[in-house]
Amino acid sequence: MEFKTFKIEKPDELNLILGQAHFIKTVEDLHETLVSAVPGIRFGLAFCESSGPCLVRASGTDPSLIELAKKNALALSAGHAFVLFLEGVYPINILNAVKSVQEVCTIFCASANPVEVVLAETDQGRGIMGVVDGFRSKGIETEKDVASRKELLRRFGDKAGSFRNRQPPAFA
Repeated sequence: MEFKTFKIEKPDELNLILGQAHFIKTVEDLHETLVSAVPGIRFGLAFCESSGPCLVRASGTDPSLIELAKKNALALSAGHAFVLFLEGVYPINILNAVKSVQEVCTIFCASANPVEVVLAETDQGRGIMGVVDGFRSKGIETEKDVASRKELLRRFGDKAGSFRNRQPPAFA
C-alpha cells in the first residue's frame, strides 16, 4: 500500500463537498436533491463508479462546474467518491439534504479552503483516508478576533444562526 495526496483543483471562490456514496444512482439522486433544495442552484457533480466499467459519472446545472468536477474526480479515482462544486451557495445551505440522500455514506469535507485528499493506493484501487482542509492554526483568538468573527457573521446575514438560502458575499 502506498499513501498519496491529491490537491483538489478549484478557483478560490468555489465551495466543495467531498464525500463517498455507494451506488451508481448517486448522481441522479444528488442532482434531484440539490435542485429541489435551492432553486436556481449552480453546481457540478462527479462520482467515481467503482465496479463494472468504473467510469466517472457526472451531472449538474453549470457546464464549467461539471467539467471541473469530472476532471477532479478522474484524477482522484477513489472508489465511490463524489466531488460536488457549488457556486453562489454555501455548503451549509444544502449539507443536510446531501447527507440525507440514501446512497451517501460519508462527507469528508465541505469547504471553500484549499483541500488536499489523503489517499491509500493498493493493487485493487484507491480509497480516501482523510482530507487536509485549509491551513494550520496560527494561535488562539483574542477579544478583538471574537468581535471580528461576530461582525463577519452579521455581514453574512447570520443573526439568528442560519445561513439558509443566503448568497455568499462578494469578496474584494
